[in-house]
Amino acid sequence: MPLALWALTLSAFAIGTTEFVIVGLIPTISASLQVSLPSAGLLVSLYALGVAVGAPLLTALTGRLPRKWLLIALMALFTVGNLVAWQAPGYQALIAARVLTGLAHGVFFSIGSTLATSLVPKDKGASAIALMFSGLTVALVTGVPLGTFIGQHFGWQATFLAVSMLGVLALLGSLILVPSNLPQPAPASLSSQLAVLAQPRLLLVYAMTALGYGGSFTAFTFLAPMLENVSGFAPGAVALIMLLYGVSVAVGNIWGGRLADRKGPVAALKIIFAGLALVLLALTFTAGSKWLVALTALAWGAVAFGNVAGLQLYVVSQAKARVPHAVDVASGLNIAAFNVGIAGGAGLGGLVVERLGLMATPWVGALIVLATWLLTAWSGRLDARPASGMAAAVERI
Repeated sequence: MPLALWALTLSAFAIGTTEFVIVGLIPTISASLQVSLPSAGLLVSLYALGVAVGAPLLTALTGRLPRKWLLIALMALFTVGNLVAWQAPGYQALIAARVLTGLAHGVFFSIGSTLATSLVPKDKGASAIALMFSGLTVALVTGVPLGTFIGQHFGWQATFLAVSMLGVLALLGSLILVPSNLPQPAPASLSSQLAVLAQPRLLLVYAMTALGYGGSFTAFTFLAPMLENVSGFAPGAVALIMLLYGVSVAVGNIWGGRLADRKGPVAALKIIFAGLALVLLALTFTAGSKWLVALTALAWGAVAFGNVAGLQLYVVSQAKARVPHAVDVASGLNIAAFNVGIAGGAGLGGLVVERLGLMATPWVGALIVLATWLLTAWSGRLDARPASGMAAAVERI
């Protein structure tokens, strides 16, 4: 794979660490700042909303900037955001820092996905996206457990200082490894975003993305308190479970990319969403056993992010067929949909915890993912019969 792709992966690793490490730190931050678990969970939701806003809007506003220097500027913004979190005196300041960091995240993955596919042959597009997103999964394997350990032993502020150092390394990686002659697409205007949002087939894929991740994060946001309060793990053991989960995610991410290359995105997504719904349902019954919940976490990781490459490949292919002048924007909106799902899932999870308890989050998440499977099957039928029946009605909307 080209060195530029590895530079993207390094940046994805830093970003993935700061996005997901908060999940392992929710009990610690809740106790330190004297806020409730649902309030601490809002740090997941509000970060994701920063991504959702940053992905489409800032992608359009930065369309004329050279790709390399835009990547460097994004990693600089990412580093500043984490330094602000390190020095945050309270809950409100931490929220502001998370939103700031989320803005950089959104644009990075928006342009990164299209750059990744442009660096490799067409038949390796899903694998290239999977490699870039493997930075997220490696973060789950190493960065998140280590960041959780640091936060539990040295304070959550120390975790954000460590992540800011990762941001500096990622910035230097982009400076050294990314060439200056990266493809420069035509700048996307805000009107082109509206053109993308006027495409029913793209909206359907965005709904699949948002619901799929919303269902998973309804439960995942509160995994750490579930492991402590229901499974009976000591706080220090949570990092080990997160490590187990992350190893499985790393394998599942690559497997999902290869599955999408081999079977096509829709067939791969149906398999992965079905597995995800079953695992979340199983968690409802296994959380009370340390061994069974560990095995469930292993299975969960295998399917939790395996759909990333398929969803990104699917939205890019749909955009090329319908709005070829705005593929970057379409990709950015899918990143926004990922994070709308994460924000919505984390927020819904907080409501479920307040009203139904921690152990209702897995089965509620399973129902949402089941709805995603139905949307995926419907989208596949529309692909197979683009001019008949329901498909024609959708295309006329």
